Amino acid sequence: MKPKLKKEKQMRPPKPKKSLIDYKWVATITVLAFLISLCFSVVSQTVIPNVQVVISIILVLVVILIGVVFDMVGVAVTVADKKVFHAMAAKKVRGAKLAIKMINNAPKVSSLCNDVIGDICGIISGSGGAAISTILALEMGVKAIIPSLIITALIASMTIGGKALGKGLAVAKANFIIEKFSKMLFMFSK
Repeated sequence: MKPKLKKEKQMRPPKPKKSLIDYKWVATITVLAFLISLCFSVVSQTVIPNVQVVISIILVLVVILIGVVFDMVGVAVTVADKKVFHAMAAKKVRGAKLAIKMINNAPKVSSLCNDVIGDICGIISGSGGAAISTILALEMGVKAIIPSLIITALIASMTIGGKALGKGLAVAKANFIIEKFSKMLFMFSK
């Protein structure tokens, strides 16, 4: 009895492996971070030292709030349910298609919101706090270290507490947050 011979399978050449790192995105986000940071720094370094302390404090609080909001959006986009936005897009709800694009590109959107805008806001609020502490030290006639320590601690605690609150909300209300954010972006894109 002859042994049965297996048919030889034609071997396909292996597919080239896709790189785990998107170098184009890394370059784009690095340049974007530089430009955003430069703009924020110019505003922070020229405006905060040259206005009243109350206005400087309000500006720093606004920068902290921007960082918290973008951090929240960055988390929400990673957990949002795309099916909800497909249903909205079918009903022609404004911003739904943009929300789908954001969710499809969640790693990039999250990186932009959390790492670029969120981190830049943290750095700018810190430098704004340093400018405020210097102004206060000069006005109060004390060493700059005392106001600096207090302001640094306040900025850090507000940033960390705000981001902790924002992340909890982002996980619980991801679809709502992405819906509102995409509608806002949709309005600005027209």
